[in-house]
Amino acid sequence: MLGTVFLPFLFQFFGRCFSISTQEHQINEEINDKEVRLIDADGSQLGVVTVQRALEVAAERNLDLVKIAPKAEPPVCRVMDYGKFRFEQAKKEKEARKNQKVVEIKEVRLSAKIDTHDFETKVKAAQKFLSNGDKVKASIRFRGRELAHTNIGLDVMKRFGEACAEFGTVEKAPKLEGRQMLMFLAPEKKK
Repeated sequence: MLGTVFLPFLFQFFGRCFSISTQEHQINEEINDKEVRLIDADGSQLGVVTVQRALEVAAERNLDLVKIAPKAEPPVCRVMDYGKFRFEQAKKEKEARKNQKVVEIKEVRLSAKIDTHDFETKVKAAQKFLSNGDKVKASIRFRGRELAHTNIGLDVMKRFGEACAEFGTVEKAPKLEGRQMLMFLAPEKKK
């Protein structure tokens, strides 16, 4: 009784794990087409041949037969060292991830009635974020009657953008959204 309940659970659990590691290319005996267009290891075309002939050619050269274009008519297969191919692909992906820079958005909150020293402190923080390559989101929340005087907040935002002009540019101009005014600054492009 326990085996009939437990076995499907194991298959469901482990079957899911095994399907994660499936290969994206069909290789050697996994290819079940009748005819394929064959490309040699040096890139020369050998024409349309049967799968058996293609497997023989790959075996003669001690390499693998890999289906690289399954949707083509007939499918395109290449003779190559599949282990080396996978290694090169993984190396390229790792290099691409290494060169990729994740840009974070840092927020600086201002107010319509901000004082001079507080304003300068916020500008210094924004300049530090921009020099590190992060984007800055400047926001002002209007409370109560401040909402009737959004032009004061707009002036503060424009002053803030001008103060940060050396380190970044205004990517999105100040815009009122509900009770909040938002502005986005992007870092200067390094030459």
